[in-house]
Amino acid sequence: MKKDIILAGVGGQGILSVAAVIGMAAMENNLFVKQAEVHGMSQRGGAVMSHLRISSEEIYSDLIQIGGADIILSVEPMESLRYLEYLSSEGWLITNTKPYVNVPDYPDLDKLLAEINSLPHSIAFDANEIALRLKAPKASNIVMVGAAAPYLDIPYEKVEDGIRKLFGRKGEEVVEINLRALKAGREAAEG
Repeated sequence: MKKDIILAGVGGQGILSVAAVIGMAAMENNLFVKQAEVHGMSQRGGAVMSHLRISSEEIYSDLIQIGGADIILSVEPMESLRYLEYLSSEGWLITNTKPYVNVPDYPDLDKLLAEINSLPHSIAFDANEIALRLKAPKASNIVMVGAAAPYLDIPYEKVEDGIRKLFGRKGEEVVEINLRALKAGREAAEG
């Protein structure tokens, strides 16, 4: 088993939490995990990207080669396309469609979505709207983890365990909110 994942978004959207949940789930499943430094974290609103590699075999490099990513998991549509060159021909682009408009010349959303939808393997939906419906607006990143869960080759229960480990110190209510967000994301991707 091997999964190479590019995590993309904007500073402040919870990319570190996404990496932590997936990484913990992988370790709970006795898999090897390597994560490259998250680039762009120091600037809220700036582009953020990280390489996350998971394997049943030892991993020697934390970087994913161009054309080698099995998944691009993005919490922002423009950022999902920024790293498209990393996606393998059989890879999946899984993205939130709600833009984080932080620049005056943000591209036309309809054109972005048309590009995303033209890919052979893509899942795109408004994770922010789902998180708001759950009364958990900060959990849109976990909604996206739920959407990616069927493609991780990690048992869903292990992803739930990752949520429990990451958010457990914040209390049971926070854990439950994030478990609901995870489930709603999985349902949106499978729907």
